[in-house]
Amino acid sequence: MHVISAENLSKQYRLGSRQPYSFREMLTGLFERGDDAGRLLWALRDVSFSVDEGETLGLIGHNGAGKSTLLKILSRITKPTSGTASIRGRVGSLLEVGTGFHSELSGRENIYLNGAILGMKRAEINKKFDEIVAFSEIEAFLDTPVKHYSTGMYMRLAFSVAAHLDPEVLIVDEVLAVGDVGFQKKCLRKMRSVGESGRTVIFVSHDMQSITRLCRRVIWLKDGELKSDGEARHTVGEYLHEQSQTGAEKAWEDAENSPGNDVVRLRAVRVRGADGAITSSIDIRREVSVEIEYEILAGGKVIVPSVQLNNEQGACIFVSHDWNSGWRQTERKAGRYKSSVTVPGNFLSEGTVFVTAGATTHQPHEVHFAERDAVTFNVIDSPDGDAARGDFAGPMAGVVRPVLEWKTEVEPVK
Repeated sequence: MHVISAENLSKQYRLGSRQPYSFREMLTGLFERGDDAGRLLWALRDVSFSVDEGETLGLIGHNGAGKSTLLKILSRITKPTSGTASIRGRVGSLLEVGTGFHSELSGRENIYLNGAILGMKRAEINKKFDEIVAFSEIEAFLDTPVKHYSTGMYMRLAFSVAAHLDPEVLIVDEVLAVGDVGFQKKCLRKMRSVGESGRTVIFVSHDMQSITRLCRRVIWLKDGELKSDGEARHTVGEYLHEQSQTGAEKAWEDAENSPGNDVVRLRAVRVRGADGAITSSIDIRREVSVEIEYEILAGGKVIVPSVQLNNEQGACIFVSHDWNSGWRQTERKAGRYKSSVTVPGNFLSEGTVFVTAGATTHQPHEVHFAERDAVTFNVIDSPDGDAARGDFAGPMAGVVRPVLEWKTEVEPVK
C-alpha cells in the first residue's frame, strides 16, 4: 500500500523576486523590463515516485539538488508549481532546527503544541511525554523558553518530539549533523526502530554510510530531477562515483599514452563483483576482484603486478603483489596479459576504496608503472545485521572489518 505518491512534481522559483511592500514598489514593478525567463529556477522538475507503508527511503544529492524543496512539498510547507503529492496519515517533519517550535514557549509547552498540530489528544501526548523527555536528555531545561536553548538542545528536543509522537510518516533532513556523535547514534537507532515498527521514514543525509545502513531503497536527485531510484548500495555507489569522477573501470586505448615504459604498458584496470560483472559498489559480505590488463612489449623480464588499496582518508588498507601464482619465477614473453586479485567478503571496511595499480621487476628493482587511484569502488555495509557491524548503528573505526570467530567458556558457579 502506497503511503506517499508523487506524480510529476515540479517547483519553480523566480530568482530575486519578492512581494512589494508599498504601492510605489508595486507600480515600479509593473514597468520593470528584463528577461524573466532568465530569472526562473526549477528546483524540482517532473519528479515521480511512491513509498510503501513501513518503507525507509533515503534521499541523496548534492546541495541545491532539490531535496529540501521536495521535503517541504511533502510536509505541506510549500505548494508545487505543478504535479501532485498525496500522503496517507500524519506527518512528522524535522527539516531544520526549530521547525514547528514557538521560541517563546517552554520545551514542555512545545511538546504539547507539536502533538496538537499532529492531531493527537492530550491523553496521547501524556502517554509519550516521559519517553520524549528521557530521550532528549534536557529535563533540567524543560520549563525554559526554547529561545534560550543551544542548537544542540533544540535538536535533541525536536528529534525526540518528531520520532515519539507516532506519526505515520517521519521525514528527517540533514539536521542530525548538528548533534554530538553520541546523540547521532541514538537518533539512527531510533529511526531504525521506527521503520521496523511499520511506519514510513524518509531520511535525507550527506552521510552515505548512514543512508545505506538505514535504507534499502534510495532516490538520487540531481539538478531538480530524479536521477536514480533503486537499491541503496547501487544508487549510492553511482552517486559517489560521480562525485569522485573516477569509475570502476579505466582503459587506455592508445598504448603510447598509457602508463608504463618500453617494457610494459598498463592498458586497463577494472573492479569486478563476485558475478564477474564490472561494478562500482560492493556489499561488504561479498568478494571483490581487481583486474589489471597490461601489455608486455619486451619479453625476458619477470613482471610482478600489484595493487594498493587506500581508504577515503588516504590510509593504506593493504598492498598485494603476485608472489604465489607461479609467475614470480617466470620471465614473461611479449603479449597481452590479465592479472586479477580477489579480496574476500567481510574483510574491507565500508566506504570508498581507491585502487593503485602497479607492475615491477625485483631483480634488479624497477617500477614499470604505478597508476595512483586508477579506479575506485564503494563498500556498502548491509543493514541486515549479519556482517561484522551487527546491529550497531554508529560509526566503526578501522581500515578492515573482518568477521572473526569468537569462543566463550562458562565456568559454572559452585
